[in-house]
Amino acid sequence: MTKKKSTTQDIEEVLQEIGNKIEELVQKGAEAGADVKEEIEQKIKDLKENKTSLEEELRKGKEMLEREFNEKKKEMEPKIQESKGFLKEGFRQLGMAFKALFGKKK
Repeated sequence: MTKKKSTTQDIEEVLQEIGNKIEELVQKGAEAGADVKEEIEQKIKDLKENKTSLEEELRKGKEMLEREFNEKKKEMEPKIQESKGFLKEGFRQLGMAFKALFGKKK
């Protein structure tokens, strides 16, 4: 079975690709001539700044999703516990009904 990737995993992979591209540009910049070198260094600087801002946005998004998840979990916890109680009571009542139906045959 193939496991679906989450959006944050996709973003992390893109950020990893950006980091790899930056490293490639750094290597190419070291090999390039003086004229092209300045242009490549500027592009590298821009990419690093964009990567940093993307990483910050990803961190903020993760924190927001985690906070919302925890809030919803706190909201739902009492309802889940109440439902468990109803489910247990339902099974108890069902057991009593079976005992009443099949238990006494005289």
